[in-house]
Amino acid sequence: MLPHYPLQTAADLDPLLAAIGKARVVLLGEASHGTHEYYTWRAALSKRLIDEHGFHFIAVEGDWPASFAVNAAIKHDQPLPGNSAAALLGAFNRWPTWMWSNWEIASLVEWLHQRNQGRPATEKAGFYGLDVYSLWESLQEVLRYVEKQGAGAVAAAHKAFQCFEPYTDDPQEYARAVAFVSEDCAGEVTRLLAALRQQVGQQVPADGLPTREIDFAAEQNGLVAVNAERYYRAMMEGGAASWNVRDRHMMETLSRLLDLHGPGSKAIVWEHNTHIGDARYTSMRREGEVNVGQLAREQLGREQVFAVGLGSYQGSVIAGRRWEDPHRVMAMPAAPRGTWEHRLHQDLNGENGLLLSSELRGQPDLDQPIGHRAIGVVYRPEFEQFGNYVPSIIPDRYDAFLYLDQTQALHPLPTKPAEHTPPDLYPWGL
Repeated sequence: MLPHYPLQTAADLDPLLAAIGKARVVLLGEASHGTHEYYTWRAALSKRLIDEHGFHFIAVEGDWPASFAVNAAIKHDQPLPGNSAAALLGAFNRWPTWMWSNWEIASLVEWLHQRNQGRPATEKAGFYGLDVYSLWESLQEVLRYVEKQGAGAVAAAHKAFQCFEPYTDDPQEYARAVAFVSEDCAGEVTRLLAALRQQVGQQVPADGLPTREIDFAAEQNGLVAVNAERYYRAMMEGGAASWNVRDRHMMETLSRLLDLHGPGSKAIVWEHNTHIGDARYTSMRREGEVNVGQLAREQLGREQVFAVGLGSYQGSVIAGRRWEDPHRVMAMPAAPRGTWEHRLHQDLNGENGLLLSSELRGQPDLDQPIGHRAIGVVYRPEFEQFGNYVPSIIPDRYDAFLYLDQTQALHPLPTKPAEHTPPDLYPWGL
């Protein structure tokens, strides 16, 4: 039997917190974007890290503008907009809306807002988005910012906005249009970011947020525009190019957030296992792909980063059968023999468990790749065994693993998706 600890309540996370120790960044994964228990266990651990270990913010695999709206709201000493977290989360209207517009996140947002009340600005826990998809939304945010200030970057913002305007709000149309020509909008967004960086620091403070955080958000929207333009161009090339643009952007954003919060700042990251589990110990390495887990270890030092994977054996999950399909509850079949999840189901006798990599090293067969489940926002259970398992050396990919034997689907909020959702690099959407 593999060495493990029982996992039933938040108190059972004590061995994990001890193993995390003084790590500066804790990466929390998930084997799907639609499983209730992944969100609730990450929330339980995040609350303890914030309350007991002084972590400063949660950064998620979500868009910057929508996440920053949540960040601003939870730091105000007044009721949430619409008097509920559910109303606030309507800002996550890019398909798949359920990833962040769900009751599980609403509960976490309510907790963060309540915890922040009356605290000094430096002690308020934040909530930020790391992803690169929000090209159009970020350009609109930049335009609002510079027009409010006047002069400076206004001209550059209008030029960038006008460059993308022929493609309306459909980044795919832009990517197709520039795939085979030399003209694109790369120069416009690069000049916009440079102009923004010259201008920040002049903004009048807004109630509830320090000036430097408002300026940071504007610059970050400019950076999203630059890297989103690169992402959509790279998407037409195929291969690892667009995946790497995306994960490098997420790591750059994480580094910028750590710098924003100061030398002693500590971060919690919520992303799919494919982003937080070190790519060098998976089949992704063969494809030339990097991810946040690998980049964080390389840039911050292995002792400063602690990666926690999450996975389960059987249950139900929220996903779409194809891109932009309405979400639905799907049955998640039992993991097939020979996979990581099947082995845990047998070894732990159908119980939940916490496993620490330091105790798994040297266990039979775990120094070799083993299939490890990965479900995205697009999922077809009948084909799972043909494309939803990533060969992984588990003790090196993660520092710990939360195994949840039976899981159930996430609980989405009724958010209407916006049109023209950009596709993910992978057909199943990780």
